[in-house]
Amino acid sequence: MNRRFYLLLACCALSVYSLRAQQALPVFDEADNRPVPKDWLVNTVATKANVYYSADKKELILDNGLIERRFRLGPNVACIDYKNKLTGQQLLRAVKPEAGVVINGVSYNVGGLYGQKENAYLLPEWVDSFVKRDNDFALATYTVTALPAYLKPQTKFWATNTQSPTGKLLNFTYQSHLPELKGLDITVHYALYDGIPLIEKWISIENKSANTFRINRVVNEILGMVEEESAVVGTPDQMSKPNGLYIETDYAFNNAMRYNLSDQTTHWKADKSYTSQVNYDLKTPCLLEVYPENGPGIDLQPKETFTSVKTYELAMDSYDRQRRGMAIQKMYRTIAPWTTANPIFMHLVSKNDKEVYNAIDQCAATGYEALILSFGSHINMEDTTARNLARCAAIAAYAHNKGIKVGIYSLFSSRRISEDDDVINPKTGKTGGAFFGNAPCFGSKWGLAYRDKTKQFFTATHFDIWENDGPYPGDLCASTKHPGHKDVEDSQWRQIEIQKELYHWLNARNVYINAPDWYFLDGTNKIGLGYREVNFSLPRSEQRILNRQNIFDGTWDKSPSMGWGFVPLTQYQGGGKEAQLEPLAEHLKDYEQLMVQYYGAGVQACYRGPRLYDTDETKAVVSKVVQWYKKYRSILNADIVHLRRADGRDWDGWMHVDPTLKEKGFILLFNPTDKPIKRQITLPLYYTGLTQIAKIREKENASRIYKLNRNYEAVLPVTLEPDTYSWWVIE
Repeated sequence: MNRRFYLLLACCALSVYSLRAQQALPVFDEADNRPVPKDWLVNTVATKANVYYSADKKELILDNGLIERRFRLGPNVACIDYKNKLTGQQLLRAVKPEAGVVINGVSYNVGGLYGQKENAYLLPEWVDSFVKRDNDFALATYTVTALPAYLKPQTKFWATNTQSPTGKLLNFTYQSHLPELKGLDITVHYALYDGIPLIEKWISIENKSANTFRINRVVNEILGMVEEESAVVGTPDQMSKPNGLYIETDYAFNNAMRYNLSDQTTHWKADKSYTSQVNYDLKTPCLLEVYPENGPGIDLQPKETFTSVKTYELAMDSYDRQRRGMAIQKMYRTIAPWTTANPIFMHLVSKNDKEVYNAIDQCAATGYEALILSFGSHINMEDTTARNLARCAAIAAYAHNKGIKVGIYSLFSSRRISEDDDVINPKTGKTGGAFFGNAPCFGSKWGLAYRDKTKQFFTATHFDIWENDGPYPGDLCASTKHPGHKDVEDSQWRQIEIQKELYHWLNARNVYINAPDWYFLDGTNKIGLGYREVNFSLPRSEQRILNRQNIFDGTWDKSPSMGWGFVPLTQYQGGGKEAQLEPLAEHLKDYEQLMVQYYGAGVQACYRGPRLYDTDETKAVVSKVVQWYKKYRSILNADIVHLRRADGRDWDGWMHVDPTLKEKGFILLFNPTDKPIKRQITLPLYYTGLTQIAKIREKENASRIYKLNRNYEAVLPVTLEPDTYSWWVIE
């Protein structure tokens, strides 16, 4: 009886497959499978993302000219080809399930084929003999659509991109024949983007039944990838991981201000089925699984849909740090255009409303675009009394009338609220022991009220910027009394959902979000470059060098608009008079150079103090630097090519590049020494798009023509006086 049932099910599946094969999709031209002729980081890629049938319609192919991913459709769906067309290299060595889920404590595979005996490589002719497993979720249907917009790309702030990305979306929907899983549809989504070798993958689980399902774990990506190295001995932690794909997800936090240290989902594992590997203990890290370490642990109610983390897989064609970083930055400019917004803002420390109005006037007078009420200011965003909201609305109206956007600071995590509202440590059953020691649970009554007060504040006041210091950092909470989550198993996932929903809400209302955790893919705009606060209590001369080091180190993977720096106008963390710029008129040289090195990097700094200028001379200097920045704003927000890191012993600096602009490059160099410097500096101009000659001028002087060598380099003679800087424009 069971055997007849499975045969009937197989026939039904084949019928669905045959029916779906009539969709109007183009047939892939295997003969046109050529390498990419142009560099996607320098040139526009004409080939668009599309979904194709193979000639025999047994397979679907995702292809955009840069990357190709191929799926066999029957007897179940399996990825059988994942090619980096930038290099011509195959990324896949073995077929794996398309996803994995643990539901009600039982593990199930989604899609997948079985029968591959040799796991070091995969030959197409083997696939016909592969079979599916009866208890796996099996293909029911698939659809192809245009890539839908995600969040709001437009902004009221200056930005280099306000367009949503384009591409194709392929959706495979799977169902199970098992009675205990009846009514559950699992859809695996693949988004392929135009103009960039990027595939995004996630899964959704729709509960169409009258039952409740506990979703213990969701593995949204499983890839048997070609190993990075072959080592006879060694463990996965010791060995290099595959570098052909850069993996990133929208589930990253912990205040590191770097993605690789914030990632919570990427797991490189050994593959025991790969028995022909070189490693004697079969521990080569060549099996990629993407899932949160904790949870989700949610109960999926009838009519509800669960959406997993989203994995972004960017094909890499080089080990060069500069090129890899520029590829990641282009990914962000494409998929998260809001990260290119970069307003010029001041960080005001105010004691009363009068100082706020004065600072707004100073911003308008010097060309600043925004004012953020910094930590330690006199206004509390959590005060939602009618009086406070009316006062803040009046401030916003005054600022807007002056052409100035206004924002406010708020602290979430590193504070103690109460025994009832703080995170309960799963190890002790008590408060304390969170990421920041004591911290509120976002699912507590206080946490949910904090979310609601935030929405109320921005709705009532029309403020434009939220500096959210300490957004949810991933704390587990063992409370069973908090209304926003059930227990420790769902606590991380539910708190993440609350945080993300709030950021999505703000994004939809054009509120700019400055936050120290990695929520870029959910609507935040800026994060710190990375710094140690006590360094800003050091003498100004040391701060200048340290800030340039922070800029240099913080722009390998982040574009200039994604990071912020810090300039303490008044004393910060101690340090005395040598550490601060006030009185500003007495330290104009330091003030000007700090502005130049930040604006010259395209990085906005938090100029923290009660005012931007104290004399007409100071006002003139601030205005001059801001106008200089605005004149070259587009190129100064372009990717940074790292020339030489600051060490105080010789010249240092960087170069911006953008082949699409009139100014193809912008060079900013510093001499921190007490002696003149004369150098012949080799400029790597490949990413400017120039191939034969470059017109280079120092400041606003006349241009000189420089010939490029076969490595797209030009040699620039440079003279820098002691303790000075200079800049050059490349056309």
